[in-house]
Amino acid sequence: MNSYEMTNMIIDDESYGEEHVTVELTFEQQNYIITFKKSDLELVNAWVVVEGDKTLPTSLSEDIMDSLKGNIKKI
Repeated sequence: MNSYEMTNMIIDDESYGEEHVTVELTFEQQNYIITFKKSDLELVNAWVVVEGDKTLPTSLSEDIMDSLKGNIKKI
């Protein structure tokens, strides 16, 4: 069972000449926005949402990231 909930996923086919996957998720009552390269799911950036609509750079554990990538591959 995942300790996070994916709330939204956007597959962007035209971002800077590369395809990206952006996932919004909730983990430990915090909202995150994570972007990966679609081709190999390499991390592009990770943000935590604070104060409603502001974001700050963040990182999540390797276990969470691996689980998230596995779920993206299933879609």
